[in-house]
Amino acid sequence: MIKKNRLSVLLTLSISLLLLTACEKAITEEPVGRPSTSSTKTTTISNPEVNTALSSADKVIDTQTSRDNTPVCLETTAPGTASDGNDLAVIDYSNYKDGYIMVNYLGNCGKVKLLITGPDGITNKYDIKNGLAAFPLTAGDGKYEISVCENISGTKYSVAYANTLKLTGISEFGPYLHPNQYVYYNKDCKVITKGANLAAYCNTDLEVVTNVYDYITQNIVYDYEKANTVASGYISDIDEILESGTGICLDYSAVMTSMLRSQSIPTRLEVGYVGTDNPVYHAWISVYIEEVGWLNGIIQFNGYEWSLVDPTFGASTDPKTLKKYIGDGSNYEISHVY
Repeated sequence: MIKKNRLSVLLTLSISLLLLTACEKAITEEPVGRPSTSSTKTTTISNPEVNTALSSADKVIDTQTSRDNTPVCLETTAPGTASDGNDLAVIDYSNYKDGYIMVNYLGNCGKVKLLITGPDGITNKYDIKNGLAAFPLTAGDGKYEISVCENISGTKYSVAYANTLKLTGISEFGPYLHPNQYVYYNKDCKVITKGANLAAYCNTDLEVVTNVYDYITQNIVYDYEKANTVASGYISDIDEILESGTGICLDYSAVMTSMLRSQSIPTRLEVGYVGTDNPVYHAWISVYIEEVGWLNGIIQFNGYEWSLVDPTFGASTDPKTLKKYIGDGSNYEISHVY
């Protein structure tokens, strides 16, 4: 069990999408390494799974507490009951109430973008390829402008297909419980089984977040070479990341988000800027705990709530430098949510 009067844990959960190397450089003003235990107290839940390799994730172990740790991997489908398109792209919004649409690009252009502008005015941009893929509706009810654009040359694109949909009744948590292009997983992923085993000894969702965070920060090492060479449009292979034990910011986040969503804990992958003098393009996650709502805006766990859970920074940065860089949470500015 978590003891409320013992906990003060500096945490942050980050992912760089574009300036991956800049993200790491920005916090290395002082030597970085494993977070020091002298200035912070850490949460310990008796669970041998936290210190075992991914190879132990062959089957879901029996629940050791009253909390059900059975993975729930919601599927995204395109039944065709509500769809539109042309000979270049088809959008299936049959399941929009669950918080996602399916897009199928049918053309032969090698570089294609999907733009989704929600009722909040924010435009989320995706690289897409041939074949069906799920994309979240993160702005709630209202008008969504959807465009599939083909690259002409350089940074110039032409609109291959566009549509405006007025959607109502969208699930509040649906976008953050389903897999999508950025956070792709299914019931056969070892990461999902591992997440269930990390949850097996937990009584609450908050304890699940603790165990998942501890496991990821202890078992994934930041891959600087990959960060320097990663291409635009990169998508994490979550099983490969845990098997190799290395990854970049986006990998840390995708693994943690996959584990938490499959444990029925709504989790947002948020992208924006972090820092003060020279902010960098970055990303992190927020989680929803029923007793307290969405946890964000702070960076300490005080025994009641978490926010800005950042396994990348947590795994590689000492608490003093981390606190100096991210401040009280106000240094985070959200641009997109996935």
